[in-house]
Amino acid sequence: MADLEVYKNLSPEKVERCMSVMQSGTQMIKLKRGAKGLVRLFYLDEHRTRLRWRPSRKSEKAKILIDSIYKVTEGRQSEIFHRQAEGNFDPSCCFTIYHGNHMESLDLITSNPEEARTWITGLKYLMAGISDEDSLAKRQRTHDQWLKHTFEEADKNGDGLLNIEETHQLMHKLNVNLPRRKVRQMFQEADTDENQGTLTFEEFCVFYKMMSLRRDLYLLLLSYSDKKDHLTAEELAQFLKVEQKMNNVTTDYCLDIIRKFEVSEENKAKNVLGIEGFTSFMRSPACDVFNPLHHEVFQDMEQPLCNYYIASSHNTYLTGDQLLSQSRADMYARVLQEGCRCVEVDCWDGPDGEPVVHHGYTLTSKILFRDVVETINKHAFVKNEFPVILSIENHCSVQQQRKIAQYLKAIFRDKLDLSSVDTGDSKQLPSPQSLRGKILVKGKKLPYHLGDDAEEGDVSDEDSADEIEDECKFRLHCNNGTTEHQVESFIRKKLESLLKESQIRDKEDPDSFTVRALLKATHEGLNAHLTQHPDVKESGKKSHGRSLMTNFGKYKQKTTKSRSKSYGTDDEEDAQQPPSKEPSPLSRLGRRRKTMKLCRELSDLVVYTNSVAAQDIMDDGSTGNVLSFSETRAHQVVQQKAEQFMVYNQKQLTRVYPSAYRIDSSNFNPLPYWSTGCQLVALNYQSEGRMMQLNRAKFKTNGNCGYVLKPQQMCKGTFNPFSGDPLPANPKKQLVLKVISGQQLPKPPDSMFGDRGEIIDPFVEVEIIGLPVDCCKDQTRVVDDNGFNPMWEETLTFTVHMPEIALVRFLVWDHDPIGRDFVGQRTVTFSSLVPGYRHVYLEGLTEASIFVHITINDICGKSRQLQGLKGLFHKNPRLAASDSNPHSMRKRSLGDRILRRTASAPAKGRKKSKTGFHEMVEIKESVCEPAREPDGVLRRTARSLQARPVSMPVGRTLLGAWPPAPAVAEAAEGKESPPVQF
Repeated sequence: MADLEVYKNLSPEKVERCMSVMQSGTQMIKLKRGAKGLVRLFYLDEHRTRLRWRPSRKSEKAKILIDSIYKVTEGRQSEIFHRQAEGNFDPSCCFTIYHGNHMESLDLITSNPEEARTWITGLKYLMAGISDEDSLAKRQRTHDQWLKHTFEEADKNGDGLLNIEETHQLMHKLNVNLPRRKVRQMFQEADTDENQGTLTFEEFCVFYKMMSLRRDLYLLLLSYSDKKDHLTAEELAQFLKVEQKMNNVTTDYCLDIIRKFEVSEENKAKNVLGIEGFTSFMRSPACDVFNPLHHEVFQDMEQPLCNYYIASSHNTYLTGDQLLSQSRADMYARVLQEGCRCVEVDCWDGPDGEPVVHHGYTLTSKILFRDVVETINKHAFVKNEFPVILSIENHCSVQQQRKIAQYLKAIFRDKLDLSSVDTGDSKQLPSPQSLRGKILVKGKKLPYHLGDDAEEGDVSDEDSADEIEDECKFRLHCNNGTTEHQVESFIRKKLESLLKESQIRDKEDPDSFTVRALLKATHEGLNAHLTQHPDVKESGKKSHGRSLMTNFGKYKQKTTKSRSKSYGTDDEEDAQQPPSKEPSPLSRLGRRRKTMKLCRELSDLVVYTNSVAAQDIMDDGSTGNVLSFSETRAHQVVQQKAEQFMVYNQKQLTRVYPSAYRIDSSNFNPLPYWSTGCQLVALNYQSEGRMMQLNRAKFKTNGNCGYVLKPQQMCKGTFNPFSGDPLPANPKKQLVLKVISGQQLPKPPDSMFGDRGEIIDPFVEVEIIGLPVDCCKDQTRVVDDNGFNPMWEETLTFTVHMPEIALVRFLVWDHDPIGRDFVGQRTVTFSSLVPGYRHVYLEGLTEASIFVHITINDICGKSRQLQGLKGLFHKNPRLAASDSNPHSMRKRSLGDRILRRTASAPAKGRKKSKTGFHEMVEIKESVCEPAREPDGVLRRTARSLQARPVSMPVGRTLLGAWPPAPAVAEAAEGKESPPVQF
């Protein structure tokens, strides 16, 4: 970060003085929301990697990793400080640490300004050092930290030594199932000092290396070293060329690898790489599954904006749910630095003529529009200079609209000036390259027929904040005596009644992701919120400005007899339509007829990104329109007009945002919208889970700059993404993936017994996510009682028709008698996979990885996989139509669902033929008609274990309804709800 640069060059004396004070500890007041400050001793641990405090009920969990700190602010800047009475604390004694994925704040007050300055300086120095690291240095540091923390946690009595019993307990925690005799033997070999019977940290490192000796890597080294225990530079070059498919490998390059990774000075002198050095090299970023060249921008950035997927955020300011969570300007800083390039700002009239940002008709907190713009201006181009789109949802009066325009011009200045941008063609959008350093305001424009002299005019009023139909809103009239607690109690009661009423609608399919599921999640979230924040129940606290809480209403069932809800009064023509006649999706999407006043100053700031209503989709072809859809409406268009939608997206931008019923801030599946060329698929960045993992993987490629080039087939011409063979003239890719082994796989994060639980029985599942014809998954057998170094040595094969948009998802599961528990995942774009022997590090886990060998082949003609899909796409259209209707599914018993879940994990005793380490399994392409389970989901049929057929789809993804995965598995995997079925 730019503001950390000055801290990199602090004098050694000043650094050591700060570190000494911080490690000794300082008593500070920790502010908490709605409670009195708590006096705690805060200190930096001896490794300078964690901030800790005591006393704490959290015990070992009372810590903040320096790596997780986003920023440190001086003074009384945070929301919690603002809630305190003015003058209570000296601002020079106050500072705030923002950390974690959800920008949690730790608000601290020292006894004097000097202590605050020491901590701010020390923390920023540590953050600056981390920001300057390359990937290799970071991996080494995190590995060293992991080893040290593992040792300290195993040292139960805190004497700095591990005895044999503590070591046995550590083996169980690390999921190592070795005979006690073997552990004792390695223990004695590592115990070389005079203090026999215990291991120091240095001896523990030796013990850990012995325990971690990789049989798979040792055999690999022997095969390229003529059965010696080391590789020469020439042998290493041969390995890199043959196995890793690297070009231009020179002797100097190999000698540099030896210098970097070899630990033995004797081997370094001989210019050879031993097993420890080879292991370090193979576990380094150079041998990661993700192409290191894709960490930088490598795609053509000179094409029109509509040719790119653009990383987009929904309700960017929110830190949690859509009803009660806090709004923070810092969320814009976080998502922008994560690579997001389109952020949303919901603007409402605020007090004293100052527009505010919050989620309308809810109890989310408000922040000043000015603060939001200043934050965006500061952080928009720190990581990259490609353009940022500011999606303005305008609910303000004309007077405050003018204030919005003034702030935009005064703060962004020349970043808004697009007069010099060269589009090359008046009928095409400019490129990301030509817009570097620019901010595009997405909003309404005054109609051209008004003329340039009109100061204001009427424009249509459609926006995501007011997406819920008028007939589906609460009517809560707050008076001056209403408290927040009363409002929240009212919401909770409404949700309870909604839950009961919606049970009738959802009776046919209890597992479907409908309004009931969303409301249930929100109901649980409200209870959790009120439990965690008891201060909101204070009866004496008045609710200021809560009169907007008039929307979120009673959900009314939509039957075939009731006409679709409209957004305005111009709906007579719709009411006159015969019930049997289904209106086209595009005409149905354009019924909003509300209007609002828009001022000229704000209108003039909108260039290239003019928000238009759905009825204007078939306009005269003018450039620069952005069509916004909620996921509900976009789903209809994707299903019924996929090819036309793709053609539209070749010239204009489309934004898809989550349904307003996702009040728990869950996310929809972005794949169907990417598959039809939608550029701005907006997700709730504050909600972790499967969908955000897919989004993160999608945009990590191309330097994580927020712009990823769409496949050329989507930019010109058209095809049906739902077809059984969408691109018959194009060669397909075959992914041959050998899953070899796993390393340091932890127990599931929600394991019932924590570290004391049983040693895991892991298996690996690999999922291809892309066009419907490509969506499939396969899995290895289960390895019993070994999470430390399980060996699978199994080959999975997949055929991919459009690799440009496909994602490859690696998942590790722990098998148990009634199903499986999620251990970890890593998702990578197909185009970023690199061939050869690669480690797949699981996201968010320090040491956990799986070791694979990747081969990618070009294949032409129809594959056997495609023939197997024929029945799914063409054989029985009636069956497909009925499957798309969730109400056609029969209700499943609990026993059925348990059986489904159990069937999804491979049997523990399943025997598989294992091939030699360097042999690839010969794939026998045997296919059979897909078997359909009672729930309508396609599963692979039983097959020979000696010959694995090419992969078959397991679901009806992108066909009709989007079927949910098993609920328990999805919940365990990322706490993510399944996608909506309409």
